[in-house]
Amino acid sequence: MIRRFGKQPDPNRRYKPRPGVYAILPRGGNLLVTLQEEPEPELQLPGGGIDQGESPIEALHREVLEETGWSIARPRRLGAFRRFVYMPEYDMWAEKICMIYTAHPVRRLSDPHEPGHIPLWLAPDIAAQELGNDGDRHFVSRFVTRF
Repeated sequence: MIRRFGKQPDPNRRYKPRPGVYAILPRGGNLLVTLQEEPEPELQLPGGGIDQGESPIEALHREVLEETGWSIARPRRLGAFRRFVYMPEYDMWAEKICMIYTAHPVRRLSDPHEPGHIPLWLAPDIAAQELGNDGDRHFVSRFVTRF
């Protein structure tokens, strides 16, 4: 059973499973995160949904590049959690299955490809407090103790 964070699912609502990958990216004593501006400003771990036919590692590389402009190396899975949310960009209720990885940011290749994402470097303890969802904060808090 994967641990759930956030609100209880509504038993009268149908949720579509949405697997995704998210990265804790340490470098120089800080973590690379992204500020997603829409629909409301929110600090997030870089990542997102896994596309049809894509492996989780392929998705992780793609999502980090799209949201931060950085390439990564040596991804390692830390764990997973789920949360039940409305995704306005897809107009759907989803059971997000969030696989958390750590990886090393190697090089900034470009600006983010995805509009509305601003890459930021934060101290790990600040990220552990300010990230927009309980699951991300939980994994970063656990990671910080080993950082």
